[in-house]
Amino acid sequence: MALVKVKPTRIDQAIASEIARDTNSGIEQAAQTLTWAADEHVLLALAAAGWLYAQIRRPEARPAANHVLAVSLASAVLPHLLKSLFDQIRPDRLTLLGHAHGVPISGRSRDAFPSGHALHMGALASAAGLLNSVPRRLVRSTAVALSLTRVVVLAHWTSDVVAGFALGVIVERLLRPFTLAKRPPQASWIRP
Repeated sequence: MALVKVKPTRIDQAIASEIARDTNSGIEQAAQTLTWAADEHVLLALAAAGWLYAQIRRPEARPAANHVLAVSLASAVLPHLLKSLFDQIRPDRLTLLGHAHGVPISGRSRDAFPSGHALHMGALASAAGLLNSVPRRLVRSTAVALSLTRVVVLAHWTSDVVAGFALGVIVERLLRPFTLAKRPPQASWIRP
């Protein structure tokens, strides 16, 4: 039993009702497939592979790879900690109409708040601020789209996704000073 019970807002309920009424199995299957791209296991594997590649082949990319790996680890752990504190039923547990239209069952029933997938995507979107303009826009728009798939499959209320995304941005920004800090140049030792 969690310490805090979170209730969906009226807007959350209205959005979920619209999705349940107007969706179909094709939309739900597509969204369910896309949502895997924001899964913590996929992101951790990619971050670890990128980190390893930077260590072996691209020493100049090591600070960025260290940052991405640290952010990925933090954004993978934080949702689990928060879900042990907050208790909220997922919208897919409250709809018969949605299941008739193809809505799948997602995760544990009372783990709606916050969206871990959106938290990962918020962290990624924030880290994209370190990229040039075109890749930054591409990463950010992809992160938002992947986060919204969690609403489409009724795994989360809209507010869960917004909160998760915002928390991801905060996590990434809090880690920047530690993982991307400029290190002072080492003093050279001169013999007298």
